[in-house]
Amino acid sequence: MTASELGPSGSADGGSPLRAPIETVEAHIVEVISDSGEGAQKCAQAFATVSAKTGNGVWTVEIIPAEIQPPARSIAGASGNRIRIGSHDVTNGGDAADLILAFNDQVLLGRVRAGELRPGCIVLLESKWKDDSDPDVAKQYNDAIEYLTREGYRVYEIPIEAECLKYVANPKRGRNMFALGILNSVYGQDTELSCDHIRYTFAKKGDDVVDGNIELLEAGYRWARDNLDIRFCVPPSSTRERQIVVNGNTALGLGIMASGMEVCSMYPITPATSASHYLSDVFRKAGGTVHQAEDEIAACCFAIGASYAGKCAVTITSGPGYSLKQEALGLAVMAEIPLVVVNVQRGGPSTGQPTKVEQGDLLTAVFGSHGDAPKIVMAAASIEDCFYAMITARKLAELYRTPVIVLTDANLATAQQPIPRPEFRAEWAAPPFDQSPVGDDSAPYDWDPKTGLSDRFLPGRPSGMHTLTGLAHDRHSRVAYDPEINHEGLRRRSLKLATFQKALQTPRVHGDREGDLLVVGWGSTKGAIEEAVDRLRSEGCSVSSLHLKFLQPMASGLGEILRRFTRVMTVEISWCDDLQEEMIDEDNRRYSNLAWLLRGRYLVDVDCWSEVKGQPIKPGSIARAVRARLDDLHSPNSRVG
Repeated sequence: MTASELGPSGSADGGSPLRAPIETVEAHIVEVISDSGEGAQKCAQAFATVSAKTGNGVWTVEIIPAEIQPPARSIAGASGNRIRIGSHDVTNGGDAADLILAFNDQVLLGRVRAGELRPGCIVLLESKWKDDSDPDVAKQYNDAIEYLTREGYRVYEIPIEAECLKYVANPKRGRNMFALGILNSVYGQDTELSCDHIRYTFAKKGDDVVDGNIELLEAGYRWARDNLDIRFCVPPSSTRERQIVVNGNTALGLGIMASGMEVCSMYPITPATSASHYLSDVFRKAGGTVHQAEDEIAACCFAIGASYAGKCAVTITSGPGYSLKQEALGLAVMAEIPLVVVNVQRGGPSTGQPTKVEQGDLLTAVFGSHGDAPKIVMAAASIEDCFYAMITARKLAELYRTPVIVLTDANLATAQQPIPRPEFRAEWAAPPFDQSPVGDDSAPYDWDPKTGLSDRFLPGRPSGMHTLTGLAHDRHSRVAYDPEINHEGLRRRSLKLATFQKALQTPRVHGDREGDLLVVGWGSTKGAIEEAVDRLRSEGCSVSSLHLKFLQPMASGLGEILRRFTRVMTVEISWCDDLQEEMIDEDNRRYSNLAWLLRGRYLVDVDCWSEVKGQPIKPGSIARAVRARLDDLHSPNSRVG
């Protein structure tokens, strides 16, 4: 049913409001899309925030074109968000959308062609294009309506601009709030929560802007209540703990402040920049400083200098910036200066897909730089993990006097999720400077023979003055002309990783401890992998999963876990060759990043499956790939036997 089929007032009987029955669902996926700059993201983020405050589990996925400003009404130019809401914790963006609100027909067709809408998806479409003065635009719109209806989508044509003109002279400003009102009505949300969100968001723009947006919100709510025959209820989750709604980059910023780090040095780069924007707004209140350097190299060197002078500093970047930091990271390793480096991964190589997700930097993080430059490498698996990873990274960097690389990605950076509100603990923060006198028999690199660890001499410690160098050096920081001294330095720096590895707990297997197939992942794929595994296990499949937080070093016991399963495969957003390709065989196949590491370290025949489409992997896609491996395993011609 389209709005044009309802009646003069939009209601089914031509006069009275519709009284649609309410359908209760455990979860729903909603998308809001438009051309860039039309406010779809702000509408979607507000809907997600209100859903979380209502008590729903929420996960959002940013829909953003690769170009900053693609042509209007282009199929590849959709900008907006996916919002998955549920009556339980939501850990990923899910599979296909149940409802989509689109500001024009072309961006909508882009989502259809990408397979992002489920069969029978509800489509709420701005109808202003139906009688556009440009006959080509009008034809595009009407052709789209015909196609969508023929394909079985439930299309509702919504006169968003026409309705907004009743309240504002320029409907481009505020129609996203009218759309938010529609969603509030369809999902039975309290508009007062949305009004509060509007007051918070537009507070700096004055009362007139706030009041105008609230008026449009309420108008959208009334229009949907009176004209749409769809109503859904997603019951709230049972959690009663205090929560905050943040994205991964904001969680990083909060974690940096909670960790006691006081300097963040960076150069703007998508998709990491919003972390520095957030810190620039609030860091000073916590005693911190954000330094924007002239380039990525300078940002890393500034952070190293700040760390040498006292507390550990952090530098935040993405793939291309991380590449530029390699020489400076070698200096931090050689000089044993604590440093936290956050790499918010994106599509590559080169400029690649700067707004899209990828997990292609793992091997660079582990093996990057010149010479032997061991570093601790860890990966955040959730938005909450982004917060706590910063606290852990700062402690490890200072304890082991080494760079700690924290990998996140564009999926975590921009996704919103309610997480338990952190309550600050004093032990999170960095300890006071140690300015006690240095003993006569101490040296700036007085490596422990068993652990490789040494005391940290901060500038100003009495009797602790020494020359800092990036050259190979002995325990007194003198240049290592003796080959044995160079060998000794390499050995001690490597021992630190071995020492840390002994402190790691073996990660928990999700599912049975042994079976037919183990799926191994890292980073932001955790929620989708575990949801896929749970689906397959409910069907009786013998499959489990394992998610790794520390990639360098890896925890003890992993080899034993891998060998308890008949087959092991990784799921990653980094490229691997498909054995179905005519040119690909076991001798020339390129494996995805984690598969390379596991095969090399544990000598286990680790298979891999990846999807590198610039978007988060969906649980349904993972389930299909895993099911294919299980079918192959149980077939008479299986190479596993």
